[in-house]
Parts: sequence; C-alpha cells; structure tokens
Amino acid sequence: MSKPIILQVGPYPEWDQVPLDQNFDVKRLFEATDRDGFLAEIGSDVRAIATRGELGANRAMIEACPNLELISVYGVGYDAVDLKACGERGIKVTNTPDVLTQDVADLGVAMMLCQSRGIIGAESWVRDGSWVRDGLYPLKRRVFGRKAGVLGLGRIGFEVGKRLAGFAMDIAYSDIAVNDYAPDWTFIADPVALATHADFLFVTLAASAETRHIVGKEVLDALGPDGMVINISRAANIDEDALIAALSSGSLGAAALDVFEGEPALDPRFLELENVLLQPHHASGTIETRKAMGQLLRDNLTAHFAGRDLLTAVN
Repeated sequence: MSKPIILQVGPYPEWDQVPLDQNFDVKRLFEATDRDGFLAEIGSDVRAIATRGELGANRAMIEACPNLELISVYGVGYDAVDLKACGERGIKVTNTPDVLTQDVADLGVAMMLCQSRGIIGAESWVRDGSWVRDGLYPLKRRVFGRKAGVLGLGRIGFEVGKRLAGFAMDIAYSDIAVNDYAPDWTFIADPVALATHADFLFVTLAASAETRHIVGKEVLDALGPDGMVINISRAANIDEDALIAALSSGSLGAAALDVFEGEPALDPRFLELENVLLQPHHASGTIETRKAMGQLLRDNLTAHFAGRDLLTAVN
C-alpha cells in the first residue's frame, strides 16, 4: 500500500524527519528551487501539509493542492494558515498545544529577569574588564513584589502567572472573560488599563485579525518609562513601529521579544536599541519539547489517515 503524500513546508530536526519519512511520502517544498513549479508538479497528489507555525500555509499553497485534506502545524500558533481557505474546502487543521506550554512560560519569565536585572550587560561587564576598570555594575530594577499584567490568560498565560506568583508579584490579566481558575488574580478587561496597572506586561495572546497590533501606542504609553513588555506570543500582536518609537523615545522603559515581523529578517532598528532583549523565536526550543511537538504532529497525521479522530484539531 502506498504511503500518503505529504508536503513538508520547512525543515524539522532529524529525530522528526526520519520517522516522518518512514511513514509518509514526503515532498520537501523547502528544498525546491522553483517552489511554484514544484507545487504545480506534485500539488494534485498532496493529501496533507506538514508545516511550522511561523511558515503556515497561505491560500495559494492550499489551492495548489486540490486534494488536500489536512494541515498539521508544528507549533501552537496557526495564524499563518489561511483558515478561511481551509473552511471553504473542509480541510482540517491541527497544531501542537500543551506540549510546549511550560517551556514558553519559562522563557518568558527568564526574559523578564534577564532584562530587568541586566544579565546580558552584566556578563559583558565582567568579560570586557569593566568590573576591574570601572567598579560595580550599574544598578538595575527588582522583579519581586512588583506588578505584572498578563494579556491573554490561555494555557501559556496561566503558566506565566503561576511562575510570577513565586516572585510575590501583584498579578492582573486581561482576557475575554473572568477565568475561574485564576481566583487570586485581578481581572482587567481593557488592555490599556492592564498596562497602566503593570510594571511588566506579558503578551501571551493567540494571534488573530482581532488582536493584530492590540499592543500599540496607547498600551505602550500606559505601560510607561519604567515598564517592560515581554512578547512570547506572535509578532502581529504588537505594533512594531509604535514599539520602536516608544523604546527610542524612552516613553517605554524596555522590551523583551522572542518574535518579530518578517523574522528572521527583523526590523534593523531593533538592533540599534539598548533597551530591548532580542531572542530568535526559541521559546519552545528545548530538546524535550521539540521532540514532543514532532510526535504530536505525526500523531495527528497518522490519526487522520487511519480514519481516527484528530488529537488537537483547531477547526
């Protein structure tokens, strides 16, 4: 019996690639020099797309595969998949939630600590001789006991809040409604009001048309010159022009970012700023989590072609 033909949009680690190749007939779009020509040649044979959250699958790709049945996303975010196009043709979409939640929350809190305490600069202070030459490192800001706002209290936002509670922080959150699983935290519906409350604003929203640039000038101004925004969600949730302007002028104190528009070719203006911590979209970047993500991606593909219920369908 022939293996189902899968279109693979981007590379995976070897521990995922080997079993994917063993169980499916994998066509690697990312290796094609002429992507359009490649899709025209094999598109009608493709029954599923295996992609990554930041790569997704746009309408053109979907329409090039007339017999497409499933798009399986390696990652929790699926905003780069054209869900409207999928809905029109009854194409199912899956992602890999839960397995990456803890690592993403860990990195978000680590970014807050790193930026607030100046850990990157402090290491350079030791290495370049400044400690010997100039004495003690300039004072930074504490974390414990301060105020945190979590914008979007889903799986990741909730885990961020649990970690922040260990720092005796005053925690508030904004979501579509009050969440009964967070009775000890303050619900603030309006993002601007949440930013006014917070010293640290964690952006942990799922991305959608409704949340695009939800963190804009008004929110950043409310966070203020002593505030910090930490984004471990999707780049589109923050207006990057407004963020760069606020960081440049000092109307916002600092930022810590793991995601960017157009990544990895981020806006070069970020590189000129000393009050932003830049990370290469690696919040889920542990061996353990990436293996679990790959397994779940393959499990969804296997379930589909075996006629079983999908494990983590999003539509």
